[in-house]
Amino acid sequence: MSPRPARTSSPLTAANARCLKPPLDRLYDTFNHAESAVDPVHVVRRYTLPQDQEIVAFCAAALAFGRVASVLDSIESLLAVLGPHPASFVRAFDPVRDAEPLRPLVHRWIRGVDVIALVTVLGQMLANHGTIETYFLAGQNAEDPVDTDVGPALDDFCRRARAIDLREVYGYQGGRRGVDYFFPRPQGGSACKRLNLFLRWMVRRDAVDLGLWSRVSPAALVIPLDTHVIRIGQCLGLTRYRSPGWRMAREITESLRRLDPDDPIRYDFSLCHLGMMDACGFSRPQRDDQCPLRGVCRPTGRTRRGSAGPFVQP
Repeated sequence: MSPRPARTSSPLTAANARCLKPPLDRLYDTFNHAESAVDPVHVVRRYTLPQDQEIVAFCAAALAFGRVASVLDSIESLLAVLGPHPASFVRAFDPVRDAEPLRPLVHRWIRGVDVIALVTVLGQMLANHGTIETYFLAGQNAEDPVDTDVGPALDDFCRRARAIDLREVYGYQGGRRGVDYFFPRPQGGSACKRLNLFLRWMVRRDAVDLGLWSRVSPAALVIPLDTHVIRIGQCLGLTRYRSPGWRMAREITESLRRLDPDDPIRYDFSLCHLGMMDACGFSRPQRDDQCPLRGVCRPTGRTRRGSAGPFVQP
């Protein structure tokens, strides 16, 4: 594996971090319960066995792009095929014998053949390493735990996943494969939003995240970078970058690390759903009038006075 990168610097000053932490902690508390917002992670919680939760979580995160309703519909369609014990289905899956029920599935530009390829890759991971966690850590030295930056381990994970032989699925012709979209690499500049989302669910533990994995530290995680996190991150001065990618994700994470060094992305779920609820006023006519972070945000790039009040009354 490549050497672990040094942590990026943060644009957030210590003084600004002290001002930002109380309202962000209140926002976290508001959203830190199982039914606080509609989210794909709740589908994962329907399953009781850890091996099933891990497989469902990876599939749900892999399809978590587009409108929420469309995402949930696609996840449910896939789970209807995987059945009550998805891990057992994936372990036994043969892409020649068992592919037909998956072939009609479509999610935006992802085709049924790409879903077949994804299930095949996951099956290889389980066959060779038992769990996705063990496969994820297979390229990691035992004496080098993932506790500083998850980037190198994630990049190696995707490199190995993309190298799995899928000729039975795609045929022998070369070219771009849709399954590779599920395994983007930080080394190529991708923010790896859906993989970082999966890692958040697996590594962190609270009322939302499951915390099934034990060998990756929450301190190593990088924030799942979506439209809402980008907008609020810029509004709060968490990043100087304007173009989304791995560098922006790491910089926002580094800024949040000033608030919580041991668990920097604990705020991700609340920030994302704050944006989804349209309460953030960044570049919008309402500015921050309805934002729970008013007083610490800069909705038009200028500092604005105000008080940071609660978002939802208890």
